[in-house]
Amino acid sequence: MFAVIRTGGKQYKVQKDDTIKVEKLEGEAGDKIELDEVLFVDGKIGAPLVAGAKVIAEVIAQARAPKVTIFKKKRRQNYRRKKGHRQHQTILKIKDVKAA
Repeated sequence: MFAVIRTGGKQYKVQKDDTIKVEKLEGEAGDKIELDEVLFVDGKIGAPLVAGAKVIAEVIAQARAPKVTIFKKKRRQNYRRKKGHRQHQTILKIKDVKAA
């Protein structure tokens, strides 16, 4: 059984024992997190959420994504700017998918 959940403005298709990287959530490694924004589970489509459905996940680690380089340039103007960004992420392991 799989579910579609929404967290951090993105949607993820998950099932038991999956490992996913999501936008940063509060919690330390080993903490349990209950994700209740379930859009689809076990053939039931929410409007927009499935009432009573939830996904239980465990925090594996708090990490950062690979660096994205931002480079701006205007030709013949001696204008160059270089920046880097690393997004904070939470790595989750899905423990259980509960339908309503």
